Amino acid sequence: MLRLAANISFLFKELPFLDRFAAAAEAGFKLVECHWPYDNSVAVLREHLERSGLSLVMVNTPPGNLEAGDFGLGAVPGREAEFAAALDQALHYASALGATRIHCMAGKVPVTSTAHRTFIDNLRRGADKAVDKGVTLVIEPINARSAPGYFLTGSQQAADIIGEVGRPNLRLLFDVFHLQIMEGDITTRLERLKPLIGHVQIAAVPSRAEPDEGEINYRAVFDTLEHIGYDGVVGCEYLPRAGTGEGLAWRRKLGV
Repeated sequence: MLRLAANISFLFKELPFLDRFAAAAEAGFKLVECHWPYDNSVAVLREHLERSGLSLVMVNTPPGNLEAGDFGLGAVPGREAEFAAALDQALHYASALGATRIHCMAGKVPVTSTAHRTFIDNLRRGADKAVDKGVTLVIEPINARSAPGYFLTGSQQAADIIGEVGRPNLRLLFDVFHLQIMEGDITTRLERLKPLIGHVQIAAVPSRAEPDEGEINYRAVFDTLEHIGYDGVVGCEYLPRAGTGEGLAWRRKLGV
């Protein structure tokens, strides 16, 4: 049985952030993930997790200055110290709150040998820090339509980076939405990349709404995940068509 996590940066956005924990629990979720929880203290977040009976599975590294166009720092040359500080903050939150995954955001930077080497070195140092805390770092190819200029866009690019970094606690975040847009052939890619996959996220294509519409047969995707023995978490990182609660009927429709 697949383990679903509510991405509370996208779901329950009709509520203030801290109220989304209780809403996720009331909707039947046991797990949550989010992008950037850093506006709230560890103590406040732990209280809401415990009160709701939820477990946090993943956070992202702080993105840098979003207003200035940052979308992560991992592959951005000259900003290595900022990335290290961002990862330290994410590690502090993850380890204190029981999360075992951190998405290390690469950032918007041209694909050059310098950017590639920057990402490799940052990930290697980061993975060495994370291993003692029982945390796995993940990297995510993001489609060029949603995030123009993002450094990491393809599954083979990610696989090559993971191989070059050479750390067992660096894995692939396989976001079906992004990889369908960039590459397609989702079920075959899941089978081929299974040894590298550390987390999965889902949303409809092209709308990024609930996964019961659009061009992806998510029942086939879920069957493939079960067939390959994927035992990780599937993050529900979609933008509800209307209210989050009404849209959750997709779980019954797809048998999850």
